[in-house]
Amino acid sequence: MARTVHRERHRSERIGWLRAAVLGANDGIVSTASLIVGVAAAHAGRNEILVAGVAGMVAGAMSMAAGEFVSVSSQSDTERADVAREREELATQPEFEHRELAAIYVARGLTPELATQVAEQLMEHDALAAHSRDELGLSDAVSARPVQAGLTSAATFAVGAALPLLSSLVAPVSSVVGVVAGASLVCLTALGAVSARTGGAPVLRASARVAFWGALAMGLTALVGRLFGTVV
Repeated sequence: MARTVHRERHRSERIGWLRAAVLGANDGIVSTASLIVGVAAAHAGRNEILVAGVAGMVAGAMSMAAGEFVSVSSQSDTERADVAREREELATQPEFEHRELAAIYVARGLTPELATQVAEQLMEHDALAAHSRDELGLSDAVSARPVQAGLTSAATFAVGAALPLLSSLVAPVSSVVGVVAGASLVCLTALGAVSARTGGAPVLRASARVAFWGALAMGLTALVGRLFGTVV
C-alpha cells in the first residue's frame, strides 16, 4: 500500500512580512496619490506635482521604515522580557509552572490527569518553549522581527508610491487628478485582492475596504486643493 503524505498549507508564518508589506504598499499608494491629487487640484504645474510626489515618496518610505522598526522593536523587547521572566520562574518555581501549564491544557479540554502528563513531558523536553508557546502565545511564526518589518515597509511603500507618480508623469497636466485617482484605485483594489488571497481572507471584502479608504483620502485632499487653489 502506497504511503500518502498529507501536506498542509498554513499562512500564519506570513503574518509578519505580509502585514508590513500590505501596510507599506497601501500607504505608498494612498498617501502619494492623495498628495499628488491635492497639489494638482490646486492648479499646480507638472514640476510642482513631480516634486511633491517624489518628496512624499522618499519621506513616506523613511517614515514607514522608522515607524515599523521602532514599533516592532518595542514588541520584540516585550517578548524578550516575558521570556526572561518565564525562564526565571521555571528556575525558581518549577512545580508552580508545571501546575500552571497543566491548567492551560485542562482549559483546552484535556482531563486533569492527561493534562498533567502532557505538561510533564513537554517540560522535560523543553520547558521554556512549552511555556513560551502555550502560556505566552509566542512562536517563531508570529515573533517580532523589527529589521524585516522596517525594510519591507520601506520597500513596499516606495513601490506603491511609484504607481501614482508614474501615472502623473504620463497624464496631461489637466487630467492628472482623474488619471492618478483612477489608476490608484485600480492598484488599491488589486492590492487588496492579492493580500487577501495570500493571507487566505475574503477577496471582495479586502478589495472594497482598501478602495473605499483610498477614494476617501484622495477625495478629501482634492477638496483641500480646490478650496485653497494654491500649491502646497
